[in-house]
Amino acid sequence: LLVVAGAAFGVYAIHNAPLDAIPDLSDVQVIVFTEWPGRSPDLVEDQITYPISSSLLSAPGVRFVRGQSFFGLSFVYAIFEDGTDIYWARSRVLEYLAGVQGQLPDGVTPVLGPDATGVGWVYEYALVDRSGSLDLAELRSLQDWSLRFALESVRGVAEVASVGGFVRQYQVQLDPNRLRALNIPIGDVLRAVRESNDDAGGRSLELAGHEYVIRGRGYIEDLNDLRRTVVRATHGGTPIYLEDVALVTLGPDMRRGLVELDGKGEVVGGIVVMRYGENALRVIQAVKERLASMKAGLPAGVEIVPTYDRSELIEGAIHTLRRTLLEEMAIVSLVIFVFLLHARSALIPILTIPIGVALAFVPMLYQGLTANIMSLGGIAVAIGAMVDAAIILVENVHKRLEEWEATG
Repeated sequence: LLVVAGAAFGVYAIHNAPLDAIPDLSDVQVIVFTEWPGRSPDLVEDQITYPISSSLLSAPGVRFVRGQSFFGLSFVYAIFEDGTDIYWARSRVLEYLAGVQGQLPDGVTPVLGPDATGVGWVYEYALVDRSGSLDLAELRSLQDWSLRFALESVRGVAEVASVGGFVRQYQVQLDPNRLRALNIPIGDVLRAVRESNDDAGGRSLELAGHEYVIRGRGYIEDLNDLRRTVVRATHGGTPIYLEDVALVTLGPDMRRGLVELDGKGEVVGGIVVMRYGENALRVIQAVKERLASMKAGLPAGVEIVPTYDRSELIEGAIHTLRRTLLEEMAIVSLVIFVFLLHARSALIPILTIPIGVALAFVPMLYQGLTANIMSLGGIAVAIGAMVDAAIILVENVHKRLEEWEATG
């Protein structure tokens, strides 16, 4: 009864163990990302990377702290002891970042990277416009404001990173000659643009038994709102607008890379990153279902083209190893039967194989280990040794029975 119960528990563990193609051997790490646009790497190193790195060195459970500084970007990697809970580690890092915030430059706010590992990249797709009616900026907006939010709500998805295309932005190109002629410093232009893009709070007004809330709406909605921003007034009271000293247009944000598909030109892509400890196969299937449900709402001619799908590798690896396990169990069972030449006796070591394989998944399930090439390959290697003891015991019983019959 205990063996039957254990075998049933092993079957349950087989159906619920997370599946992946490769084992996740990455460290428990928390990434701190900080952006300081326009600053050189040495300045980023001195003002951001060094204070954060030195602060995290004293965090509990931290083994190593590594920092990298780029042009306008800082990355700090806090590596924790094996077995540390990832969310406990993220909480500790947030506590230490709160203490170091006062040492950082004004306007600089560090953020934590996604709760994922280095092998969390499980799916990638490209947005392609076959009709040619949408440009790369419009495709990037579709990715950032529609697909990305829909996929991030899928269970098990930590982040959806957008790559390629152009990020649309308002661009103000100042004319230094006009600024000098009107004696307007650049700081006044920056302040005017910043202050003009805001709402003004008011009060409530009761009129005819109804209450009305009064407010001033000042957020910029199009280029004309930005162009008509008042920078300053002349001595005679004539307003100087932003369009008088600058060219205001829509343009792309600065980019340092692109995405190309099959040699046919640039596209916009999305990278789906799986959350730490999730079942990769289930996450990918959920992402596919969400993308399929969104295809009907895409503009005419726009297609979602998968460019990387780990589920194919996972299913192929699991299928190959499953076939190998069945073949090996069949061969071992045949060898046992040939050498023992007794059907009922051969059933004992033969039944040991599937039961032992099923029981091996129980600790894997509760330790969070995935069924992958390495773990299933180890089970395949152990099948031969798994039945050795049973064969020896059965053979010994046969020898004792032969001796008993001979002496009886």
